[in-house]
Amino acid sequence: MTDPVLGLVLEGRYRLEERVARGGMSTVYAATDLRLHRQVAVKVMVEHLAHDPAFVDRFIREARAAAMLSHPNVVGVSDQGSDQGLVYLVMELVRGRTLRDLLQARGRLTVGEAFAVMEPVLSGLTAAHRAGIVHRDIKPENVLISSTGQVKVADFGLARAVAGTGHTSHTGGVLIGTVAYLSPEQLERGKSDARSDVYAAGVVLYELLTGHPPYAGDTPLAVAYQHVHHDVPPPSEETPSVPWQVDELVARTTRRDPGARPLDAGAFLAEIEDISRDLGLGRTPVPTGRASTHTTTIRPVNRPSAARGGDDPRTEVISPHRPGGRTAMVPLPPTGAVGGRRPPHPTAPRPLPRVGVPDHIRRRRVRLAVAVVLLMAVTIGAVGWWLGSGRWTDVPEVSGQGQQQAIGFLQEAGLDPVVTEVFSEDVPAGTVVSADPADGARIIIGSDVTLTVSKGPERFTVDGALVGQPADDAQAAIEALGGDLQVARTTGRSDDVAAGSVMAIDPAAGTELRRGDTVTLQVAEGPATADVPDLAGSDPDDAQATLEGLGFEVTRDEGRSDAVSTGEVVSASPGGNQAYGSTITLTVSVGPVQVTVPNVVGQTKDAAVAALEAAGLEVSVTQFFGDTVLRQTPAAGEVVDPGTSVTILVTFG
Repeated sequence: MTDPVLGLVLEGRYRLEERVARGGMSTVYAATDLRLHRQVAVKVMVEHLAHDPAFVDRFIREARAAAMLSHPNVVGVSDQGSDQGLVYLVMELVRGRTLRDLLQARGRLTVGEAFAVMEPVLSGLTAAHRAGIVHRDIKPENVLISSTGQVKVADFGLARAVAGTGHTSHTGGVLIGTVAYLSPEQLERGKSDARSDVYAAGVVLYELLTGHPPYAGDTPLAVAYQHVHHDVPPPSEETPSVPWQVDELVARTTRRDPGARPLDAGAFLAEIEDISRDLGLGRTPVPTGRASTHTTTIRPVNRPSAARGGDDPRTEVISPHRPGGRTAMVPLPPTGAVGGRRPPHPTAPRPLPRVGVPDHIRRRRVRLAVAVVLLMAVTIGAVGWWLGSGRWTDVPEVSGQGQQQAIGFLQEAGLDPVVTEVFSEDVPAGTVVSADPADGARIIIGSDVTLTVSKGPERFTVDGALVGQPADDAQAAIEALGGDLQVARTTGRSDDVAAGSVMAIDPAAGTELRRGDTVTLQVAEGPATADVPDLAGSDPDDAQATLEGLGFEVTRDEGRSDAVSTGEVVSASPGGNQAYGSTITLTVSVGPVQVTVPNVVGQTKDAAVAALEAAGLEVSVTQFFGDTVLRQTPAAGEVVDPGTSVTILVTFG
């Protein structure tokens, strides 16, 4: 059936062109990045997981963690997203095969080839461990070998975020790996750290040397039981050519007690390099499987298989040269000279067998009995020591140490660190504040020690983007920061900020605040300025109400105007754009503008009449002979209303 995903273009950028791998939780496609014109690998999560919000959230966090790694032996992650209902991860495209494919083709590898594969695997894991990332699912399927022999580790941390099948294990509802490679602490307590990856890498090394994992069973539970209750056997039991140094390396890296393993992949890698020098292995190229030799199918001793006619189908290697190995049947030497004596003549009578146990057998039995007694004594003593003081240790001095250093001290003491973080005004960030149990306490090896690590001073900052936002929204955002921050409000006016929105924040946005500090929001009540309207000719009471509605203070004055009727507003002053709260004076007309009576005494009648009329006054003339103005009423200089009658007395001058 044609894959319906082929040909899709995700986010308008990644065109899916070829399906290259398919698993239980995802499918990997070769794709073209249309923006950068390059080949990439796009991992698309299966549909039922893509609809699980919890999984998608964990997937995004893990993708970000993997993207932080930049190492030649780690598959690079460049992008992550979702489109058209598909959740995907964009990775480096590695053309080649997985280590699982190589093992299926080769059966097992030589020590040099196994080390050539493990060195880059551990190098990539070292970079992850130094970045605080634990893989949790190291297995041959997650090791890629390019066609040029480059080795890369893939799928950092993704396995812990999905639900598995019968070949996986869960802790608290979260998948933590593949049972065949899980460490005892993952199976028993659901906890994992760098030493858990070391255990899985040690199991992979065993598989490279023997062709199969150390444990197998009909159910995952059966395999898990063996991880928890049995030590990984030495690879030389399956492959006699494996040196004892490599046996011991596998044993050290797969100890059931995580405190007895190398601290991280870097320590594992250093041991491989030391053993390579001791064995004089030299530089062995990474096998790519292109030209396979000695393809051997190895069946594990402890794998169940159906009996056929009483035959045992298991392939089993027996070595007489290794301590603990079973002794092979060795044929007696042919009849001949022994110790310089001639053999008896064939026709000579054979001596009768001696009755009783030969001396060498009796001596062997005595030595065996002594060995058994000594072994029992040592075992009883060891058990007694373990049940007494041997299983106890002291919590090292970790308070005041850096987090990573403290974790290292605890792991060296065989204890499991659990980290919690708190804010502290006194202890620098990343430094251990306290340990529980406390420094120096006597506890059982393998116990948890909770490290309380300082996150530094607790500080909160208010986002400057809250200026201009509605006051209620801004207050909610500040309270959401936590820290019991208190919010107060003051009011102000602004021509730039709408009424009801934040004009300013005190302390200023970006200031570091302590728990319980108060943040004051200045909230705009309205504009800071307004235009004074033209109120001439309006009723004074209406005009005053208009100005007060604009936020102005109002006073009144009287004035005269020829254009405005008495009792109406002549003007509002000052005019134009004025600040909120300014005082505006209303001038109310008390009548027309008055005039000053001109002085016409001594003028001729005609001249006086003309001058008074020009001033807007009426003229009344009283004349007694002559033509000169002798007196005027009202007198010159008086202020009168326009149209007032002025009486002049005309007589002889």
